[in-house]
Amino acid sequence: MFIFERRPDFFDKTQYNEFDNVKLTYVKSQKVWKIYWLRQNLKWHGYEPEPTANTIERALEVVMNDEFGCFWG
Repeated sequence: MFIFERRPDFFDKTQYNEFDNVKLTYVKSQKVWKIYWLRQNLKWHGYEPEPTANTIERALEVVMNDEFGCFWG
């Protein structure tokens, strides 16, 4: 599952760009959701304060709280 941010285009305000900034992956064998953020090098990295969550609700809570400002710039 990806969560993206939608912003107006810098040059053409009638157009919008979408930028992925959160990836949630369910690992069935471990029964956890892994939380990733897209770094400047365009590679996905585990979100260090809390890289896993037991429920999707908890994973979304971690993303919305964004303790270190990785998801929302």
